[in-house]
Amino acid sequence: MTQDKLTFKKLFNSFIIAITGRENNFTEGSIRKAIFMLSIPMILEMMMESIFAVVDIAYVSQVSVNAVATIGLTESVITLVYAVAIGLSMAATAVVARRIGEKDIKGAREAAMQAIMLGVLVALCVGVVGIFYAKEILALMGGESDLIAEGYGYTQWLIGGNITILLLFLINAIFRGAGDASMAMWTLVLSNGLNIILDPIFIFGWGPIPEYGVMGAGIATNIGRGTAVIFQLAILFFGWSRIKIGFQDIVLRTKVMMNLVKVSIGGIAQFLIGTSSWVFLMRLMSEFGSEVLAGYTIAIRVMMFTIMPAWGMSNAAATLVGQNLGAKQPDRAEKSVWITGKYNAYFMLMVSVVYLLFAKEIVTWFNATPTVVENGALCLQIIAAGYIFYAYGMVVSQAFNGAGDTKTPTKINFIAFWIFQLPFAYLAAITFELGALGVFMAITLAEVMLSVIAIIWFRRGHWKKVKV
Repeated sequence: MTQDKLTFKKLFNSFIIAITGRENNFTEGSIRKAIFMLSIPMILEMMMESIFAVVDIAYVSQVSVNAVATIGLTESVITLVYAVAIGLSMAATAVVARRIGEKDIKGAREAAMQAIMLGVLVALCVGVVGIFYAKEILALMGGESDLIAEGYGYTQWLIGGNITILLLFLINAIFRGAGDASMAMWTLVLSNGLNIILDPIFIFGWGPIPEYGVMGAGIATNIGRGTAVIFQLAILFFGWSRIKIGFQDIVLRTKVMMNLVKVSIGGIAQFLIGTSSWVFLMRLMSEFGSEVLAGYTIAIRVMMFTIMPAWGMSNAAATLVGQNLGAKQPDRAEKSVWITGKYNAYFMLMVSVVYLLFAKEIVTWFNATPTVVENGALCLQIIAAGYIFYAYGMVVSQAFNGAGDTKTPTKINFIAFWIFQLPFAYLAAITFELGALGVFMAITLAEVMLSVIAIIWFRRGHWKKVKV
C-alpha cells in the first residue's frame, strides 16, 4: 500500500473516531490529534447550523423582501437571548471541562444540572415577553407597519419559543466541556435536518398544513430544535455521554449554581455587549430601507456559513484549555490555543478570497434585486477583508472563556464594540453620509481591534491562574 493510501486511511479512521466520540481524553498525547478530534465534530456541528441559516433565508427570500427583513430585525433582538445562552454555555463548558480535567465526574454532573435549571428559568421569562409583545418589538426596531403585520408571527414563535434555542446551546456546551463533542454534533444534525425538511412545508404549505409564510419558518425552527432538546435530555438521563444525570440530581445546589452564575455573568455581559452592538447596527441599517436591510441580512447569513465552522474550531480550544488547566498543564493549554489559531487562520484566508472574488454571485443566489445584491456584496467583501485577524481573535477569546476568565473578553468587547464600533458606525453612516458602507467599515475595523487586543492580553498569561 502506498504512503498516500496509508495516510488517507489513517486520516479517515481518525475522522470516524472523532464523529463517533470514541476518544475524549485530551489532557495527554498529541495536541494536534486532540485539536482534530475535538474540532471535526464541532466544525460539523457549526456547519449544520450555518447550512440551516442559509437554507432558511433562501426559502424566506421567496416570500418577500419584508419577510427577509423581519428575520433580520427579529434575530437582532433574539441575539440578546443568544447572549444569555452563550454566557451560560461558557460557564457550563468551563466548569464541566475543569471538573473533567480534575477527574471529578460527580462535580461535572452537578454543574450540568444547575446550568440546565438556570437556562429554563431565563427562557420562561423571555418567552412571555416574546409572545405578548412581538409587534412592539418589531416597531421598536424600526419595522414599517406592513412588515410588522406580515412578520410578527415569526417573532412570536422565535422569541416566545426561545427555550428550545437556549437549552440547545446550553446542553451542547455541557457535552463539549465533557469532551463529548460528537454528541453535540449529532444533536445539531437532528435539529437542523428537521428544520430544513419542515421549513418549506410550513412556509409554503403542504397537504393539510396551510401556508404560513415567514411565520412558518419560526414554527419549523421550534419543532426542529425542540425535538433535538428532547434527544439531548435522553442522552443525559440514559447515560449515553460521559455525564449521566439522574432524577435525584434535580435539586437546587446553591454553591454550584452561584459558581456558575459568577462565571456566566462575565460571559453574558461579554455577549450582551457584542450583540447589543449588532442590534444598534441593525437599527441603523433600517434607516436605509428594506432592500438595503435585506442585502445586509443575506450577507450576514452567508457569513455565518463560514464563521460557524471557525467558531467550532474555537470551541475546541476552549475545551482543551479547560481540561488541561484542570489537569494542571497550563503550558499544554497555551500551546493548544496557538496551534488552533493557526489552523483557523488558514481556513478563514481561503474563505475571504472566495467572498472577495464572488460576492455578487453569492448574494444573487438568494435575491436578484439590484439594491439587495449591491449592498449584500459590499458587506461580504468589506467584512471578509478582516477575516484572518478574526480567526485568531475568536480562538483566543474562546480560550479565555474556556479557562473561566470571562471578564477579560468582556473588557475587550466593550472597547472594540461600544467605545469604537458604535460611534464610528454612526459617524461614518450618518454624519459623513457614507450610508451602509460606514456600517460595514465599522464592523471590520472593530473585529481587527478586538483580535489585536485579545492576543496581547492572552500573552500576559493571567488566565492560567483563574479558579472555577
